[in-house]
Amino acid sequence: MTELPAIIDADTGFGEPMNVARTIQTLEDAGLAGAHIEDQINPKRCGHLDGKAVVDEDTAVKRIRAAVDARRDENFLIMARTDIAATGGLEAAKDRAKALVDAGADAIFPEAMRSLEEFAAVRQAVDVPILANMTEFGKSDLFSVDQLRDVGVNIVIWPVSLLRIAMGAAGRALDTLIDEGHLTGKLGEMQHRADLYDLIDYEDYNHFDTSVFNFTIDTSGR
Repeated sequence: MTELPAIIDADTGFGEPMNVARTIQTLEDAGLAGAHIEDQINPKRCGHLDGKAVVDEDTAVKRIRAAVDARRDENFLIMARTDIAATGGLEAAKDRAKALVDAGADAIFPEAMRSLEEFAAVRQAVDVPILANMTEFGKSDLFSVDQLRDVGVNIVIWPVSLLRIAMGAAGRALDTLIDEGHLTGKLGEMQHRADLYDLIDYEDYNHFDTSVFNFTIDTSGR
């Protein structure tokens, strides 16, 4: 499995602009490779809910400048997220994105874009990478990687997709358990014990103590 650098959505940090610096340095110390800094007011809302509110441009710019000035590793990625399209429209999002790039943002996350044309417009407005959030059941239409690449999007995330798939499967399994009293028919949908142990390298973790790992995994499928 490929090991990827970790980037966290830090929202606005541990407070307003002066405390964003603490956020960035704390995340650097934890070994992360970057952070998203948002322009919503505190407390923030999910980017795909109604009723969002954003800070003024001066405050948003100060957050990004504080993050950029605070980082000690020039490779630590500062991604500026803006939710202003929900309250001010596409032109406001383009203007805010430009201001955040001027403040030093390495990349732009324009939240809740509704169409490929809106992504393309943000792409044309800035000269840094842009991110698309393909979260299901939200404000954005769901586009493929190829569609987004064709309009210049550089990064795509599916932040909740695996959780939704897992919870959907869990719900269906519980329905089956209630209806049938067993889950035998679901075995083909489950991760096999052998696959799990291979994924987490269980044997190597326990090689120092044969009393812990002293059995043979049944791979027959039973």
